[in-house]
Amino acid sequence: MTSTRPASRAPLGAAGLVLAGLFCQELGASFAVLLFPTVGALGMVTLRLVFSAIVLLLVCRPTFRGYSGRDWLIVTVFGLALAAMNVLFYEALARLPLGPAVTIEVLGPLLLSVIVSRRAASWLWAVLAFVGVALLSRGGLEELDPVGVAFAAGAGVMWAAYILMSARTGSTFPKLDGLAIAMAIGAVVTLPFGLGTAGPAFFSPAVLLLGLAVAMLSSAIPYALELLALRRLAPASFSILMSLAPAIAAVAGALVLGQELTLVSGVAILLVVAASAGAVRSASLHRKKQAGLAEPVL
Repeated sequence: MTSTRPASRAPLGAAGLVLAGLFCQELGASFAVLLFPTVGALGMVTLRLVFSAIVLLLVCRPTFRGYSGRDWLIVTVFGLALAAMNVLFYEALARLPLGPAVTIEVLGPLLLSVIVSRRAASWLWAVLAFVGVALLSRGGLEELDPVGVAFAAGAGVMWAAYILMSARTGSTFPKLDGLAIAMAIGAVVTLPFGLGTAGPAFFSPAVLLLGLAVAMLSSAIPYALELLALRRLAPASFSILMSLAPAIAAVAGALVLGQELTLVSGVAILLVVAASAGAVRSASLHRKKQAGLAEPVL
């Protein structure tokens, strides 16, 4: 008789990989904040994109020949969306605690999933998310820089654009070639602004070392862990786990940066997490019902 233990443990192990990737990502964001006084938000974005591009180009070794002008337009727009998303998010981090910044940012992908689903019931999850953000204001959002809130919201919009362009790029370029090229484009675009902001400090060995650490924690390691997890985890389950990003960001901000997390703010962040997970779950069940593969109610 064949044992079912390995199969049952596989999702748990894959879930652990996703959670580890999320924690690395938010840990990288926390370390990035520590560099803001030295190189600024733009300098930090540039360091992350440059090192991430170098790592991806070395690992993926993408081919640059054989693509049409339309293909290059797609990957260029993808690279610009990636750069804009990072710039807006890091500018938000320069003004907001990590937890609230990620909570506001995640509204972009959430609204995208609701709009794409084209189901009225899905808007209930959006309402729940906005209730969470409104509650977050009761937990101290009114004391935060409104410009930072605008930057976080803009990062959410660009995250949604990143998701759309990522799908189009992935269907045009093999493996991670499109991501590597887009990351290089984003690095080239931000490099003049990063150098202008950071000045000579940009080339400090300590700054370069921390920039490499942020790039590895925020990009290289999470991407690798997510790829391993997706081999053993259903896409819907993966997306639900990714919805935990605001909560993990709040924990990382508290542990690394000493940012206070009040009870009200914690509840607000959990509401947004629940809304994101609910929207993903609802969309997954709807697709299965349409395919005649609805899961049994337990």
